Amino acid sequence: MKSIKTKHRIIKAVSALTALVLASGMLAGCGGSSDKDSEGRTIISVGSWPPEESDALTAMNERKARFEEANPDVVIEPDEWAFDRQTFYAKAAGGQLPTVYLSGFTEMPEIINSGYSSDITEALKNNGLEGMFNENIMDIISRDGKIYAFPTMSYVLGLAYNVDAFEAAGLMKEDGTPMQPANWDEMVDFAVKIKEATGKPGIVLPTADRSGGWIFSAIAWSFGVEFMEKGEDGKWQAKFDSPEAAQALQFIKDLKWKYDLLPASTIINAEDWYRSFAVGDGAMTVVAGDYPRRVAKYGMTPDQSGIMAIPAGPAKHVTLLGGEVMCIKNDATPDQIDASVRWLKTRYNNELTDEYKTNTETTTENAKKDGQLVGIQSLSPWSDKAESLVWYRDYIEQNANCNLNHVKLYNDFVADCPAEIKPEEPVCCQELYAVLDSCIQEVLTDENADCAQIMSDANSDFQMNYLDNLAY
Repeated sequence: MKSIKTKHRIIKAVSALTALVLASGMLAGCGGSSDKDSEGRTIISVGSWPPEESDALTAMNERKARFEEANPDVVIEPDEWAFDRQTFYAKAAGGQLPTVYLSGFTEMPEIINSGYSSDITEALKNNGLEGMFNENIMDIISRDGKIYAFPTMSYVLGLAYNVDAFEAAGLMKEDGTPMQPANWDEMVDFAVKIKEATGKPGIVLPTADRSGGWIFSAIAWSFGVEFMEKGEDGKWQAKFDSPEAAQALQFIKDLKWKYDLLPASTIINAEDWYRSFAVGDGAMTVVAGDYPRRVAKYGMTPDQSGIMAIPAGPAKHVTLLGGEVMCIKNDATPDQIDASVRWLKTRYNNELTDEYKTNTETTTENAKKDGQLVGIQSLSPWSDKAESLVWYRDYIEQNANCNLNHVKLYNDFVADCPAEIKPEEPVCCQELYAVLDSCIQEVLTDENADCAQIMSDANSDFQMNYLDNLAY
């Protein structure tokens, strides 16, 4: 029998060997062999890849083939994982994110603060992209002069409307240009006329799955609401226990109990919201410029809908800025960061290349095949210095499948926005939306609900449950 000392020496030796093996594996997974293939090409995995046979998948595979032919030092590995908060932070902590992954503007403060996105400033500069992004979104993707995300899509909220309902209510000019409600009170007047003419609800708004809070936040800003403020001590304080917040919630309450302009259902999630608008159960709604892809599947044709500027509130005219970005995971190697930026530049090109034209034409034709309205000029993530933006605007106008006057007021609004363009709230934004959902549902189910008390309670709950627990 071996002595206790001998056994201890054996255990220590085995432990040291095990540690060495594990360390070797970890090194291999952190920028060693795993980021290169057998031919020395840089491997990048790209998330949100279309998961099934479709025109979108065919288009992506064609883009991949063209990119790899033009960039023979790079190999793209498709990854079907798409961002959701339920899985993101576990995957990020475990080093399991795709090299390139999609996220929304809303998530960027937390992603940057958590260190889960690489600094891509130098790679952007090396690939001719310095100063090429729209100034309106720079605060969202940057921190301390460094850029941590590549914006791929941006939007501002507008007011979508049902063309048939507007015509029935006498709210459409002969050339197809709608009358524009200047403020929320005028929108209510429009909705009353529509209900009288059609018997259908004049307005539909979401109330659940955070969509209600998202839209309500923009309405509330126009009433002068401030949702939060960062103190000198770096801590965040909820600010919506205020007369302005109560007034904004009262506006929502009145849509149901005073004017009876909303659909019968109280709980309206994102899908119900777009479906209701598409089938005519709500003639107006506040949406982003990408709404056509969401309503086409319910049979709403390009000639049946249009979009205009968001109405102003009693305090100011403001619209919400949102969008999507592509981030590069935090443990990507310099070669992977450069290859990822090259891929993103090719897919979302600021230069007027044949590749950019091909991608745009394919995307547009696929949208038309799906029955989507084409003609809306959403806010671009690129600055006016991008030559592709000039070409794109003309291309969309020439290839529109709708009466352009149906979308003219929104396009003009985006081009020379007279309203304040405000990004989403800087911290705990999705949590705030969920809290506001509950406020909206409460006033739509109780005619006697006290708006001031509801907002005061929500303010306290949001502070205690979220802002007080921030780690930064």
